[in-house]
Amino acid sequence: MTIYARNKALLVKIETAYGTDPTPTGALNAIQASNFNFEPSVGQDVSRDLILPYMGHQGVILTGNYARIAFDVEVAGSGDPGTPPAYGPLLRASQMAEVITVDTDVKYNPISSNFESATIYFVNGAIKHIMLGCRGTWKLDFQPSQIARWSFTITGLLGVISDSPTMPVGMDLTKFIKPVPVSKANTTFSLFGYAGACEAFSFDLGADIQPRLLINAESIESVDRQMTGQTTMAAASLATIDWFGMASAHETGVMAAQHGTVAGNIVGFDGANFQLGRATYTENQKIINNQLPLMALPTVGNDEFFVTIK
Repeated sequence: MTIYARNKALLVKIETAYGTDPTPTGALNAIQASNFNFEPSVGQDVSRDLILPYMGHQGVILTGNYARIAFDVEVAGSGDPGTPPAYGPLLRASQMAEVITVDTDVKYNPISSNFESATIYFVNGAIKHIMLGCRGTWKLDFQPSQIARWSFTITGLLGVISDSPTMPVGMDLTKFIKPVPVSKANTTFSLFGYAGACEAFSFDLGADIQPRLLINAESIESVDRQMTGQTTMAAASLATIDWFGMASAHETGVMAAQHGTVAGNIVGFDGANFQLGRATYTENQKIINNQLPLMALPTVGNDEFFVTIK
């Protein structure tokens, strides 16, 4: 039997009880993704280091085993304001709380406790891998004339690995609506109230995900978070915007971005307390830019960054 690389399926469902398989289905829990990188067995290779009267490899013991998967999901809305996007479970399993305002929007904000987890089914050709108790982190990247994407990295406990000669039944990907490209018409970005020419911007949740594999207990834990970002903007006179002075003064200010203009396909990103790092210069098309590292700081806690889908 030939196993074809193009045949892949990904299902994700939030767990009710940590590490207990809620049985995701193709009809309800399918994820549309790209750029897969799957590590079915991650852990430690422990050498036995035996004293023997001859030379040669002694083999290892595979221990501390878990799995990790990384993939991209297009940045888009749900098609209906107030309805969570189909990739919502991935945000919820990545230190984000989901707040639904019916017929208006769905907001996601970072949290510091009571983290949710998910079960992942990944069918790779004809082999099904189950990951339990999954938690993860994400990055966002916006480049002009490209499709903006979430880049998720999810870590999970090892579940059953089995043959799956057929794909999950009823794979429904219709909840993933078509994205719009990053452009002047579709995308806005401002920092400290300044909305100059922007070459790119990105964000990194920076969640610290730790496999905790103990006697009597195994889990994947979200133990910390330091959200950062970066933007590249066309350089301007200091009279227009003095990034160097604001960075030296440790000033903080508002970051606001929006992608999409049509209700049902608008995704907003904002934070009220962003600090600048050390500004540098870059060049593109023989034009000077400022590259600006960003740090998202909490104000009262769990409010350093918001995602609004409407």
